[in-house]
Amino acid sequence: MIIEKHEDHCFKSCSGHSYIRKNWLGSIVFPFSALLQQSEFSGQIDVLERAQIFKKNCKALFPKRRITTTVFNDEGIQILVTRYIKALNPPQQLLDIFLHDSNATLDLVARFVSLIPIMPDALDENDGFDIWMTSERCISLAIGNKEEHAILLCNFFLYFGKKALVLLGTSMLEGHVAYVLTPETDEYLLWNPLTGQCHKQFDPFCPLQSVDCLFDGENVWFNIQQNNSPRAVYFDYSKESFWKQLLPKNYQGTKAQSIQPEEIIYSDTNKSMVEDLKNRIERTLKYKIMEWRPKQPTRWNRQCTFILRQILPKLELGTGNFVSSEDESEFERLLQFYWVAGFPIQMPYTDVQSVIDAVYQTGIHSSEFPQTEFALAVYIHPYPNNILSVWVYLASLARYQ
Repeated sequence: MIIEKHEDHCFKSCSGHSYIRKNWLGSIVFPFSALLQQSEFSGQIDVLERAQIFKKNCKALFPKRRITTTVFNDEGIQILVTRYIKALNPPQQLLDIFLHDSNATLDLVARFVSLIPIMPDALDENDGFDIWMTSERCISLAIGNKEEHAILLCNFFLYFGKKALVLLGTSMLEGHVAYVLTPETDEYLLWNPLTGQCHKQFDPFCPLQSVDCLFDGENVWFNIQQNNSPRAVYFDYSKESFWKQLLPKNYQGTKAQSIQPEEIIYSDTNKSMVEDLKNRIERTLKYKIMEWRPKQPTRWNRQCTFILRQILPKLELGTGNFVSSEDESEFERLLQFYWVAGFPIQMPYTDVQSVIDAVYQTGIHSSEFPQTEFALAVYIHPYPNNILSVWVYLASLARYQ
């Protein structure tokens, strides 16, 4: 600060003096790491701009195909979709069941992901404002959208050392979908994370209708093949004549760090809470079935109920025979006297009303045969973080005349 002092009261001459005064206002420290991050941030901005241009160019080629290059994380920051892909550990409980059968373990992991309730997308997927959670948050909240389910399953597969990519496309049954693609030795497998089902590429029963784009932890690929039906698509994304990639092979930019954690910490589900819930669902369903039959009496067959209760836990893991030899003989004895109709329902648990609605839609309660009896069994299999698999078996028994 420069201060000037003027003296004009002298008679001989006038003079002025100036001197410098220093005032302390504070200090700013720039750590060296911040300077490095500044260049990294600048690089990320360049990549985001490249991603927007890439998406625009892809839409110009095939306007109806899906392409997602960037989304917003749960902090409102726009990032590349590649940052969501990273190997993550499934619950140890799943890894301990089939110690010597890796394929069965993969199926079980896919089943676990399918049991996480689905959250409908609040915004239109084409408006550029997709918000995706991390896999850890998806599990802790026990809810996720279609893409978050696919990312979680993809990350679990990477944990086992498998090559896996997220596939965006459309389905005849579900509209916009996100699958997981795993290249195998001589074929490609398509995994639906919402059902846990796996389809081979040429499976005619696969509901996937179009293959639009792929992404992993390194890059995004847009399908530029004329026919995007999964049975016609050439999945070798290294071929630039079939797939347009976001980042070139010789890209020298800084690779952004994954936003996923190093590992997922799981919490145990309270088994007494699960038992209470099972009893509450069973009581509620019995009351509802009687309410749905106001003009007919509702009789319950205890013998058949006992058998169904033995069957349901075995259906969850698909292990061995559905019934033991003892239960089988009991069931055969029952079939000598009754015509039995019914089937098991399995669904992720969201609320009791959803279970009631699913049972009502079967119509099994509407039997009008005289002297009809009913059997009802409920089983809930607990997984970590309060993720529950609900089984309901309702059967009607009409005695042979």
